[in-house]
Amino acid sequence: MANLNVLVVDDETAIRQVLASQIKKAGHQVSHVGDGNAALERLNSEQFDVCVCDIRLPDIDGIEVLRQARKSGIDTVFLMLTAFASVNTAITAMKLGAYDYLMKPMRNEDVIHRLVQIGDLLGLREENLRLKQMIKSQTPRGFVSRAPSMVQIERMIEKVARTSGTVLITGESGTGKTFIARRIHDMSGRAERSFVSVNCGAIPDNLMESEFFGHAKGAFTGAERAKKGLFLEADGGTLFLDEISELPLGLQVKLLHALDEKEIRAVGTEVSRKVDVRILAATNRNIESMVAGGTFREDLYYRLNVLNLILPPLRKRQEDLPDLIRYFLTREAERLELEPEFTLSAEAERILVHHDWLGNLRELQNTIARTLILAEDTEIQVNDLPPKTLHQAAADERLGITISSTDGPLKERVRQFEADVIQQVIDEVSGDRQEAAKKLGIGLSTLYRKLEEDEQG
Repeated sequence: MANLNVLVVDDETAIRQVLASQIKKAGHQVSHVGDGNAALERLNSEQFDVCVCDIRLPDIDGIEVLRQARKSGIDTVFLMLTAFASVNTAITAMKLGAYDYLMKPMRNEDVIHRLVQIGDLLGLREENLRLKQMIKSQTPRGFVSRAPSMVQIERMIEKVARTSGTVLITGESGTGKTFIARRIHDMSGRAERSFVSVNCGAIPDNLMESEFFGHAKGAFTGAERAKKGLFLEADGGTLFLDEISELPLGLQVKLLHALDEKEIRAVGTEVSRKVDVRILAATNRNIESMVAGGTFREDLYYRLNVLNLILPPLRKRQEDLPDLIRYFLTREAERLELEPEFTLSAEAERILVHHDWLGNLRELQNTIARTLILAEDTEIQVNDLPPKTLHQAAADERLGITISSTDGPLKERVRQFEADVIQQVIDEVSGDRQEAAKKLGIGLSTLYRKLEEDEQG
């Protein structure tokens, strides 16, 4: 059963206290107030899953509470209570979006049963979101690796998926760390709940605490309504922290507390809330050296590193390259809505198989996508491949391939040159995005934007 955050609104003190007590015994978190204005104040400042609200209140009635909540964009589920058998009142409540309607005097068991149903409903919403995320995922779900190193990784995934332990996934940029995290989640007992993924390096430092733990309305300038936060979005499921090495020290302390105590506190509130979240983390940096340098907490490192999955770079998975190339050729053609079935000439495939792929799976996927867009025919030839790939092929004596001069619009050439420079600098600093941005003389957010633009071709 889902753990819900419930607000009980009733002007009869004894009724609301008893009901709140029963809801708490059922495993939910519960607060209670005695009038409509107090309810709106709490709904505007905190994130509640369900509001059990009496129709008859001393100031504004429950219908008005529901109406104003919806007007403010609050999506809390309302369960209405009334002592008066009014069909019109019931119709009004349902039209405004109330989930259900119970008559007083009601049994507490009926309320608990409705909460179970609401928990199932919210779970289905999360599952739909998870499925949409899965569909949008750019990871090779239909691909089975032949490389011994990846076969071993798969065996480890099967073992770790049965537990709720934290896992640290390391490897070069583009090696498929997000894919591995999804595999662990999908094979675990949490597969029916949310998989929430966040790139820690893409969140501004001043918003990190709010993004992770949520905030109350008015907690800071611009906080016009309460926010749930990533931990609550992933409650019961998995939270994947990509680029974990980018977390500032201050947030590392709060993350460690959340992991140890299994509870969080939203910014601007004094109330802690229990959460059940499995943490998976990933980085392309050497965290042990960061611990030694004082930029990453040692206690958090050991808390995250219960099991370390080290992903090999694509250049060490030669057995997989021919199948991966064909896989992305089909998948990217479908994604780009290109109907003809594309094939590769023998020389073009040989160049792709022998390429170094310093950007790993991400570079391979983007190279295939760009090639499909610019190809002159359904059979991809050598000169349909991107300039960066051709430059390496021309320097590779094993291939014995002569590359004719490349052409193309000036804008495309400039963009490709910029992408090559950025990737070269990232490789030089062993994947340290922050250091790469510094060497390039651009902000970290600008670097991520340019990388994203390059991925989109």
